[in-house]
Amino acid sequence: MEPTGKTVVVVGATGLQGRAVTHHLLLAGWQVRALTRSPHGAQATALAQAGAQVVRARMEDVDALTVAAEGAWGLFSVQPTVGSPGTAPDFTAEDEVRWGVNVAEAAHAAGIGHFVFTSVAEADRHLEEKVPVNLVSKWRIEQHIAALGLPATILRPVSFMENFTGGYALRNGNLSTGLAPEVPQQIMAVDDVGAVAALAFSRPEEWIGRAASLAGDELTPVQIAAAIGKALGIPLPYVQIPIDAIRALSEDFAYSNEWLNKHGYRADIPATREIHPGTMDFGTWLERTGASQIAAFLDSARTAGHGA
Repeated sequence: MEPTGKTVVVVGATGLQGRAVTHHLLLAGWQVRALTRSPHGAQATALAQAGAQVVRARMEDVDALTVAAEGAWGLFSVQPTVGSPGTAPDFTAEDEVRWGVNVAEAAHAAGIGHFVFTSVAEADRHLEEKVPVNLVSKWRIEQHIAALGLPATILRPVSFMENFTGGYALRNGNLSTGLAPEVPQQIMAVDDVGAVAALAFSRPEEWIGRAASLAGDELTPVQIAAAIGKALGIPLPYVQIPIDAIRALSEDFAYSNEWLNKHGYRADIPATREIHPGTMDFGTWLERTGASQIAAFLDSARTAGHGA
């Protein structure tokens, strides 16, 4: 499909995925209507300077979402999960589902021609086994999209490489998470999700009705730490946080780590590369953007006296 003149609405446009999707859509020649709750923030201003039309709309407000979607051909939807950066401390899985349902309802009311939703890998597996709460919430949103009969594409990426760029995983001179040191984990660069979303919008005849799991690499936490340390020229040991310490803060987050250590994501990496041949492995991502993001975080943490 030729994007000339056609508009795609990007919900959550100032988040990591929303920015990546907006970037790739603008590169491909689409008109982009970028929805955000903070239209005057730095990220929204950058999107406007890149050529997007920035519109204020909150995912709590179906009517505002519907108005914002009117006249557009496509819509990209992503919601934060519990604990995502920028979410309120009291944000729950029920809020996530409500927001996802609201966006789907607005797209349906506005007559959107192609709806692309970012879910998560293995969201459909909860029918077979107990899975983390964030997989269940994404699946519930997927089911609502299906019930509405939206012309939809479901993208199911694994964990993001960007999780290793900040205080979530970098502290006290270590890479530190609840993941077992020697258990391989599947990871994906957010930018590649943006590329696949733009590809899906450009080929509706191939992508409407399709769900695709996406992964770019598979490494153990020890290998991830070693790769970051090599890229930055610093020692970066990996230290596992005890699951009991995580459980003291959040039972759900503890179970997520246990599930990743025991079951984990099972996306098909070669199939992802068939869809998007430019899909980055971890080393390529570090070389292009990851290492500089991590270095910037470590520098700011040192400046602030956090000793990270």
